[in-house]
Amino acid sequence: MESPGSVEKLPHHEQMEFCLTRAKYRQGRKLTAVKVYTVNDESKFLILTGIPAIKISNEVESLCLKYGHVEFIQPLPDYPCEAFTEAFLVRFARVKSACFAKAQLDGKNFYGGVLHVFYAPELESVDDTREKLQERRKSIAALTRYGQDPSFVNPSKKRGVFQYGNSSRIQSECYPITTKRISCF
Repeated sequence: MESPGSVEKLPHHEQMEFCLTRAKYRQGRKLTAVKVYTVNDESKFLILTGIPAIKISNEVESLCLKYGHVEFIQPLPDYPCEAFTEAFLVRFARVKSACFAKAQLDGKNFYGGVLHVFYAPELESVDDTREKLQERRKSIAALTRYGQDPSFVNPSKKRGVFQYGNSSRIQSECYPITTKRISCF
C-alpha cells in the first residue's frame, strides 16, 4: 500500500489531561489519562509527535523496530506540531505491535523531547480494517478455547499432565476426599 501524503489533525489526536479524580487504589505510580480503546480505535498506523527536529529519522526507525516489524516510517512535514519538533507516521505489520509500541513510547523522553504517540485509524483501508477485525476475532476465539484446552493455542501444552522423567501423571482438579481429610473437620 502507498503511504498517505498528508494527515489532518483530528480531535482524537489531542493529548488528554491527567485524571485527578480517580480513587487512590485505582491510580498507579504515575498520573495517567483514562481513555478506553475499542478494536476500531486501535490501528497499525501510529503518529509520533514531540520528536526534536534535529534530523534523527534513523534513530526514530531503530526505536520503532524494537516493538515489531515496521512496514514504513515517514516524516509528516505538514502536520501541525510544536515549534522545533517533528511528527512521524509509522505503519506496523501487526496491530499488536502497534499497541505495544504505543504503550511503551507514549510519554517517553526521546532526545530531550517528550513523545506523544497515538493511533491513526483514519488512514486504514477497508481491507486493513477487515484484517484487523479478523485477527481480533481469532485471538478472542483462541483465548476462550484456552480456558477449556490449552492445546488449541499451544499444542505442546497438555492440560493437567506433568512430566517426571519417563513417567507422567495427571493432575486432579481437586484433592480426593479421603477419610483422613473428613476426620479433620
